[in-house]
Amino acid sequence: MKRTHMKILLSLLYCVGVFTLSAQSRYFKESASWLQKSEACKPVLTYTEHKPVKRVTSIKDASAYQGWRMRDEGSTDLLFNESLKKHPSVIVDFGEHLTGYLDFSLKLLSQQVSDAPVRIKFTFAEVPSELNTPFDPYPGGLSRAWLQDEVMTLMTVPIEASIPRRVSFRYLKIELLGASSFDFAFDKLTFRAQTSAKTAPLPLASTTDPLIRKINEVGLLTLKECMQTVYEDGPKRDRRLWIGDLYLEALANAWSYKNHDLTKRCLYLLAALANDEGLLHATVLETPTPHPQNGTHCLDYSLLYNVALLEYLKETGDKEVALDLWPVVVRQIEMALRQYSDDWIYDMQKKPIYWLVFDWKDNYDRQASMQGLTAFSLEKSYELAKMLGKEKEARDWPRIAGQIKKAARKTFYDQKNGVIVSGPNRQVSYLSQVWMILSETLTAKEGAKAMATVLSMPDACYPGCPYAYHYVMEALLKCGMRQEARSLLTSYWGGMVNKGADTFWEVYDPNNDELSPYGFFPINSYCHAWSCTPVYFINKYPEIFQR
Repeated sequence: MKRTHMKILLSLLYCVGVFTLSAQSRYFKESASWLQKSEACKPVLTYTEHKPVKRVTSIKDASAYQGWRMRDEGSTDLLFNESLKKHPSVIVDFGEHLTGYLDFSLKLLSQQVSDAPVRIKFTFAEVPSELNTPFDPYPGGLSRAWLQDEVMTLMTVPIEASIPRRVSFRYLKIELLGASSFDFAFDKLTFRAQTSAKTAPLPLASTTDPLIRKINEVGLLTLKECMQTVYEDGPKRDRRLWIGDLYLEALANAWSYKNHDLTKRCLYLLAALANDEGLLHATVLETPTPHPQNGTHCLDYSLLYNVALLEYLKETGDKEVALDLWPVVVRQIEMALRQYSDDWIYDMQKKPIYWLVFDWKDNYDRQASMQGLTAFSLEKSYELAKMLGKEKEARDWPRIAGQIKKAARKTFYDQKNGVIVSGPNRQVSYLSQVWMILSETLTAKEGAKAMATVLSMPDACYPGCPYAYHYVMEALLKCGMRQEARSLLTSYWGGMVNKGADTFWEVYDPNNDELSPYGFFPINSYCHAWSCTPVYFINKYPEIFQR
């Protein structure tokens, strides 16, 4: 029998080993060592205990975000002193967004004996509407299982229990689904919150506007919640590392928590799990063993990896990591340039046709944006090459960037109207201007005119999420449009704050509170990494945002 068990164990270990090895890139011979280095940087999480601060009731309110708000109902004492059968549906507010695990215990309230199981439903919500929008029949495009409703059957009372699933929430709805004649109540209801963010960020100047101060606080909490054992995109969903989120989280982290080992871990992890052509996967997962989401390649994200590595080097001076990962930088450039035509225009139809993210926005034409981003990444990658003494390997990049920008001006620049157009319908979008500004395809003067024009155009294709608005902010600042950048920060991220956000949302369109890329807004992430970058702007540019 022991031999049989040992054979089974060895077989399982072999399978895990094969899975891990097969997930590693076969293009880079260093991938195994990169994975080891990533694991060596895995942070130790810190835990804090939290209790609900009050009971609340959902109130339907057309003026509130997504039509619902919470009304204060006072103390949570009745959960611990009165029979749950008298209060079969209760909502508690933990006062802030938390990520971790719920622990609880039940107690008898009399000398009765528990003669049957108890069944309780726990529904966790980041925003009030999640508790007031029926989940079923489920209409969303992502897995129904991401929604945070858990039913527990407890076979006896008293009992101590924990919900095994990690959750992210502020509000908790507790519903009694089944009980017998005996009376019982909670004896304990606590939450173990976790994060890898440790260092306390520096305070803002006393002259900072109260709204901007609040935006910074919400951004810090958003980042803190997403800083787990990788930079997660969202602690509710998708709970994994994406390149686009990594880049923006690392920028914000550099101006707040300064956990640079987490950035280092993520850079190595992504590199180790590139595909067999050396192209990075846009997203990777940690469990059961590190592996990519196979087939998920976003060429814009791959190019931003290079920029993230450059920023890491600038922030830390860690040349060892940058030199280690230099082959990845080279390969991302090579893969991107394959998609260009002979006249240096990004070919949207050239196979393989890659997913380009840039924004969650329907009908947004991405061609001009990709043209600009490629030039931007080439020049940032060459800056990295110079810092590493790799100019010889990258000697063609400045010339190619120049050719791409020259072709961009010829193809996409509408000089008469002073804007960048994109695609066969000559679409005018915010992001087409942004990436031509960031790549310096447009001069600062031309960029300022282009941004002023699109900001005043009611029919311009505007961004659909905070990720895209980050780059709008970058472009405004690059053009010297400081007041416009400050106004955007307070109107867009401040708009979320004014609608009750205690963490920033994955998707936010001021004109549509129920916008969802997945066909069902409760499945949206309401604490999302790519939304945290007000922290970066407010702290990097105090002369603009803290005066």
